[in-house]
Amino acid sequence: MVNRGMTTGGPPPKANLKQEIRLLGSVPSLADAPAATLKAMVEAGYVVRVRPQWTLLAERTAPERAYVLLDGLVDVRRSGSELGPCRPGEILGELGIVQHRLRSATVVTHDAVTVLHLGRSAFEELRATHPYFRHVVGEAVLRKVG
Repeated sequence: MVNRGMTTGGPPPKANLKQEIRLLGSVPSLADAPAATLKAMVEAGYVVRVRPQWTLLAERTAPERAYVLLDGLVDVRRSGSELGPCRPGEILGELGIVQHRLRSATVVTHDAVTVLHLGRSAFEELRATHPYFRHVVGEAVLRKVG
């Protein structure tokens, strides 16, 4: 069974902005990010906790959202085969958004994880207006297609 979303009835409420900015800045890929970029990311998205064995992204579905993995591990699968785990700091789901194509893999939480959920329009706005975010996304895309 594929779970296509994490929440029902709208987005979760916002938590403490400063706490979420600190959490985002603690992941390796964003440790050197400008404070303005971290703040914009938190304001554009939602930090949420996701239970184990939950499908965050499903292969061959529309690229409607991306995630920044803040805590925990996720497993990546393509055509049912394990590609390996992702650790905190990884951006998930960016490839479909950047390349304007369906998802190329399925991402399932291994254990309980914390992620920054970014809708497609928020993700694209962050890429357009924050060079650091654009750079981090570009590096993630290169790792996955290169």
